[in-house]
Amino acid sequence: MTSGRLDPSDPRDAKRFILENTKAIAPPLVPEITLRLAEESLPIWQKTEDELGELNVPPPYWAFAWAGGQAVSRYLLDNPNACAGLPVLDLGAGSGISAIAAAMTGAAQVLAADIDRLALAACSINAAANAVTLETTDSDLLSSPPPRSGVVIVGDLFYERELADRVLRFIDRSKEQGCSVYIGDPRRSYFPQGKFMPLVEYQVPVTRELEDFEIKRTTVWRG
Repeated sequence: MTSGRLDPSDPRDAKRFILENTKAIAPPLVPEITLRLAEESLPIWQKTEDELGELNVPPPYWAFAWAGGQAVSRYLLDNPNACAGLPVLDLGAGSGISAIAAAMTGAAQVLAADIDRLALAACSINAAANAVTLETTDSDLLSSPPPRSGVVIVGDLFYERELADRVLRFIDRSKEQGCSVYIGDPRRSYFPQGKFMPLVEYQVPVTRELEDFEIKRTTVWRG
């Protein structure tokens, strides 16, 4: 495949791509938040490959409001004291939905972390659309020391074994540092059964193009 025209490291180019290939949509479980999202998965995935000039690129996770992210965001909005006045880290931020929810409830500062630079561009665009401020990083924080305090948010990160193992180690280290950990997950394939305390369960409307059901039963857990 020949080289395309998308340069994710260029914020202006990344913003152009996102605005051209998504629409402003309010996720059904969190209508208070508006995100730039794709209506279908295959067209934007193909467009990403075409413009990057690459094959077999990772799916554009940032372009969808996944069940776990919607659930933990709903919980944070309904329980604003969870993040109020505290530093917050959103791991694998994707669209930034949970980071935005934390900022909307008065977090002292919010860091959205994702190794996909398009995801970070989406986070910035979505934060501005919802009148909140976020910091972003493309560093692989799972290989770094955890925060010394505050809140760690984990939404839908248990879909691959290696990633799930790394996330679990990071959660354990974060708890040792005194962090509160909130996890939104519909019991993906590598979610650890019996490890976390369930806080609330939601019925999250999703698309059959991405999930096995139109309504995904999703729990918010305390790490």
